[in-house]
Amino acid sequence: MALNIKPLADRVLVEPSAAETKTASGIIIPDNAKEKPQKGTVVAVGNGKKDEPLTVKVGDVVLYGKYGGTELKLEGKDYLMMRESDILAIV
Repeated sequence: MALNIKPLADRVLVEPSAAETKTASGIIIPDNAKEKPQKGTVVAVGNGKKDEPLTVKVGDVVLYGKYGGTELKLEGKDYLMMRESDILAIV
């Protein structure tokens, strides 16, 4: 996948995972009740800051805060642009 976007400094572009459509017990969740995903795959990374190199890399699956990042729509897909500090963990 070749995106024509390069995040700057410590920013990371994340493709959110699809929202859950069913609960563990099999109940189907309607569209208006779905929660925003808090997990996604890193698709592009910046160069980092002078004294702080980035620890995430393209292809990492990460967890982030519910309201972290700025939503973007590129080539028909939804993405989140966020600082590396908004990422909570690499799964």
